[in-house]
Amino acid sequence: MQPKLILSLSGEVLKEIDLNQEITTIGRKAVNDIHLDNLAVSGSHAKVLLLGGDCFLEDLESTNGTYVNGDRITKHVLKHGDNIAIGKHELLYQNEAAIGADDEEDFEKTMILKPYAAGMGGESIEAKSEEKLKEESEDSSQPEKQEEASSGINAALQLLSGANVGKRLSLTKPLTRLGKPGAQVAAIQMRPNGCYVFNIPGSGKAPSLNGKDLGAKAVMLKDGDLLEVGSVRMKYHQT
Repeated sequence: MQPKLILSLSGEVLKEIDLNQEITTIGRKAVNDIHLDNLAVSGSHAKVLLLGGDCFLEDLESTNGTYVNGDRITKHVLKHGDNIAIGKHELLYQNEAAIGADDEEDFEKTMILKPYAAGMGGESIEAKSEEKLKEESEDSSQPEKQEEASSGINAALQLLSGANVGKRLSLTKPLTRLGKPGAQVAAIQMRPNGCYVFNIPGSGKAPSLNGKDLGAKAVMLKDGDLLEVGSVRMKYHQT
């Protein structure tokens, strides 16, 4: 079932919006996918990115902020039942397909993302030209080029805590997400010269690398690095 938002104002449901495109924009300007005609809403207020089966909400430096379950956010991994407040409007996030996934399934769940996807942290996209971004977008849609980019890397994570201590998770996807939707999430991206890890902000404790909190900037992983995401500790191996 496709994730969706239920838009309401003063307790009255206005409409349901299926999140079936890569980016859904929210704002006061009529060009937005979700048009909120209210002075408390910025022209370009926020956006929702659909990546794999999950959705990520990002505030676009709005004047009055974007709130999820009462907390002001900049970026947030949405989970079923989250209540988004923008000005006087509320948007209830529903993703029934995500209900019932246990922690281990969430931990091992992976999704393929376009490199440097907007709002996902890692390398800045502002300095790239539109032509370069288009080339990278086209390259990411071709499986043979993705395989070529990662062909020289043999990397894995070894779990150091929890019920699956000792288990190794091979890193074979262009991008692997680690963590539970709605909480702080880390992502490991495979590039031609190695694997890079970066943080996707959410609730709870921030992921850490070798005991230090991860920032928004991608960091290249080295053999033996220690990662902690939620309550799970793991070691990175690369040969």
